[in-house]
Amino acid sequence: MDKLKMHSPNLTEANITKLAELFPSCVTEARDEQGRMKQAIDFDQLRQELSDHIVEGPQERYHLNWPGKREALLAANSPIAKTLRPYQQESVSFEKTKNLFVEGDNLEAIKLLQESYLGKVGMIYIDPPYNTGREFVYDDDFKSTAKEYVSSSLQEDEEGQKLVVNLESNGRFHSDWLSMMYPRLRLSKNLLKEDGVIFISIDDNEYHNLRKLCDEVFGEDNFIACIVWQKRYVSNVTAKWMSDMHDYILVYAKNKSLVSFSSWERSTEQQAAYKNPDIDPRGVWRAQDLSASKPYMAGLYEIVGPTGKVFSPPPNRYWRCNEKQFKKWDDDNRIWWGVNKDARPMLKSFLGESERGITPHTWWDYSFAGHNKEATLELKELFDGNSPFDTPKPVKLLKRLVELAGIENSLIMDFFAGSCSLAHAVMENNAEKGSGNRFLVIQMPEPCNQKSESYKSGFSTVSEIGRERIKRAGNDLVSSSGSEDFGFRYLKVDSTNFKDVFYSPDGFSQDILSNAVDNIKDERGEEDLLFQVFLDWGVDLSLPISRQEIGGKTIFFVDGAEKHMALAACFDLDIDEAFVKQLAEYEPLRVVFRDAGFASDSVKINVEQIFAQKSPSTDVKVI
Repeated sequence: MDKLKMHSPNLTEANITKLAELFPSCVTEARDEQGRMKQAIDFDQLRQELSDHIVEGPQERYHLNWPGKREALLAANSPIAKTLRPYQQESVSFEKTKNLFVEGDNLEAIKLLQESYLGKVGMIYIDPPYNTGREFVYDDDFKSTAKEYVSSSLQEDEEGQKLVVNLESNGRFHSDWLSMMYPRLRLSKNLLKEDGVIFISIDDNEYHNLRKLCDEVFGEDNFIACIVWQKRYVSNVTAKWMSDMHDYILVYAKNKSLVSFSSWERSTEQQAAYKNPDIDPRGVWRAQDLSASKPYMAGLYEIVGPTGKVFSPPPNRYWRCNEKQFKKWDDDNRIWWGVNKDARPMLKSFLGESERGITPHTWWDYSFAGHNKEATLELKELFDGNSPFDTPKPVKLLKRLVELAGIENSLIMDFFAGSCSLAHAVMENNAEKGSGNRFLVIQMPEPCNQKSESYKSGFSTVSEIGRERIKRAGNDLVSSSGSEDFGFRYLKVDSTNFKDVFYSPDGFSQDILSNAVDNIKDERGEEDLLFQVFLDWGVDLSLPISRQEIGGKTIFFVDGAEKHMALAACFDLDIDEAFVKQLAEYEPLRVVFRDAGFASDSVKINVEQIFAQKSPSTDVKVI
């Protein structure tokens, strides 16, 4: 009977396996840190395989590089022995909700989610730190703290006084920021569906680097657009040179050829542009220019109007159709010559014949997508006149992005959740449009400044602010719309449920064997074990869970309590054959037991045989 591995996937090993399939001649062996043989790639041979000439050494090439990039890649691929622990009492509608709130470092969280949500996320939105010179809190192993760097680079004297000015402009900030973003973007790409899209908010400080970074991660061909969002409607009078009035939102796809965005609905003002001065029975219309700038030799001709007036295309332009097509339109009363029949010809575009609305564009003004002040007022309305978060995004902006992506009944993710504006937007969009989307947001427990408004309002971490916002916004939406899902399961990134020796068997000694009969930490409960099984087996963390008693044992049934449920788990002790036979009658797709939970070795040996007879399609494992 196989054991679950209980750690995030080793992406380096997976990448080596893929390369070995494509280039078997490049596979070699090497010794690891413990001196054991392992599979490796001969990179010199691989370079030769990918070249049409003899490769003698490193060649100059166009690429983005920075100090720490290799460490960042290693950080992305390295597995971790951690888990997600459920906190039912701090969740909302834990049993029924499909939404998830994960607290912890987002790199660790994304690693843990790799198998459960591989290729399942329809849309990602992130609002990462803008790197304005302040130290960001995502302190990965490969990144020195600001204090360590400043000291080691002689930018402070022994008394802590700065020796250089304008610390924000030194290159370290770019390198550290890129090293923080790189592994998170690489891993998030794995979670996107093939037709999934990612939206990333950014300002001028790192826009140029983020664009290059995304070109590398998602592919330059998968760049869709850069949205310019007007975040302010009043100039900042304290600006030193020019008032910063906008942010950018970079838009990339996993596979652009599969992406289609929704058209925008016409506003009242846009619909008012359609009129019917000639009482055309086909309804209201608006006039379109008949000329075009693209060279079209068949569009070089003269048009004679109803009054005999002759019209040629404007200079350096062409009629957008040939003469034959123009005559068809004119005969069908689709050409507008003006009230007096002597104006330049225009094509009538009927509102009733329009198959789509307005084509989305990249300039989003504040009236269309909200602004920063609006976002602050939204928080104040929820939090009794206080604004516990400094830089929220307006719900209106994020609803526009959800509507643009045009996804329904899909998973929407934000791994820099902040005040959880995205979760709020998803719930509002579901309430208004019935879209049926669900959210997965990740936020680390970043401490609030003790002098801040948030701390004075009773919040010690940003994560607390986000969870409280979802609760309050959900309560408001429940009262106005009713039956939508406004809850969330609250999970925390934590150390593994298993004792350390489970991961380092070489650490055993004879005197501690008696204490290692059970490999599970004493303080961990059954729900903790269940969610680690979810992660290891790639089960959706939001599936419904029912807890039942069978034969005096506690059983967790996942995604149904009848036959063929997704998973059945029992972590009780003294499991006997009679109980196993009862459980096999349910024919679950997967079943898991505690390794030390069987009444005897013979029971453990017979478990697979019992399921082979009664439920041959069941995958049986132990932890």
